[in-house]
Amino acid sequence: MESLSGALIGCGFFAVNQMHAWRDIKGASIVAVCDRNAERLQIVGDQFDVARRYTDAAAMFAAEKLDFVDVATTVGSHRELVEMAAAHGVPVICQKPFAPTLSDARAIVEACQTAGVPLMVHENFRWQSPIQAVRAVLDSGEIGTPFFGRISFRSGYDVFSGQPYLATGKRFIIEDLGIHILDIARFLLGDVSSLTARTARINPAIAGEDVATMLMDHAGGATSVVDCSYATKLAVEPFPETLIELDGSDGTIRLAQGYRLTVTGKTGTKVSDVSPPLLPWASRPWHNIQESVAAIQRHWIDCLASGQEPATSGADNLKTFALVEAAYAGAASRGPVQIDALLR
Repeated sequence: MESLSGALIGCGFFAVNQMHAWRDIKGASIVAVCDRNAERLQIVGDQFDVARRYTDAAAMFAAEKLDFVDVATTVGSHRELVEMAAAHGVPVICQKPFAPTLSDARAIVEACQTAGVPLMVHENFRWQSPIQAVRAVLDSGEIGTPFFGRISFRSGYDVFSGQPYLATGKRFIIEDLGIHILDIARFLLGDVSSLTARTARINPAIAGEDVATMLMDHAGGATSVVDCSYATKLAVEPFPETLIELDGSDGTIRLAQGYRLTVTGKTGTKVSDVSPPLLPWASRPWHNIQESVAAIQRHWIDCLASGQEPATSGADNLKTFALVEAAYAGAASRGPVQIDALLR
């Protein structure tokens, strides 16, 4: 396959993981980088030996012939940048959160559909190998039809030192982390019909919520609880592991701390280690997330080559984004929120 030429817009904290992954993926290379901050631009350009550097995205699109662009900026710039890419006919990956509002997200999807360009949201958590292992067990039929799930991410890890802007927004854990955990719930149990939420701010030094608990009804009949916390101090810090409990008609799945997967089903009980690989450029404990970055970007290149729609396409991600909006609305009203009403 001929190598596809891509560009990265946004050279911040997390984008370095994306650049490492692009360097390892056959069939793609980053030929240009863009960031309004000249210092960040130089650091990433030098580190990954990318000579073509821009501080203005419009100038980059005008000068470069690109097969795709990876938008890794903060949420406020996403709509403008993705619509710019669409106007130039360039397929685009967009970092999450997809947009500031659901209406902005819809507009982004429509712009790409009108332009006929592929759009994928960098919703990488479902691509972690332990999460994929859970999905594979479900697909095998070993536990029958799932009727209950709990997807949990509870930690006391200091995420603010690396990303200080997270402490300043009125929205925090649902928008930044919960969106991933909600997407995992959709990935495992299907689309959601209604959601009830409760939130709290335990850390007085931040502006947004750092604890959230969500109860969801899935269209297929299952019930799930999604709970997230950055205020939970444990004897052994689990960051950044997502823990999963699934009950089915014929058995159970438990993904426990330390990547221990226990499946009790039609053929008995099996315990396995589903630890993610430690990529050469990765570091613990981030390696499960770093591995998922490589996996989702490889999926994107495969989809561009085959013409298939990405699993986390813009259209699909609207359903996850609606859960985020529903969680904030439900936490404010303290009542259930119907998801279909948000997606109309």
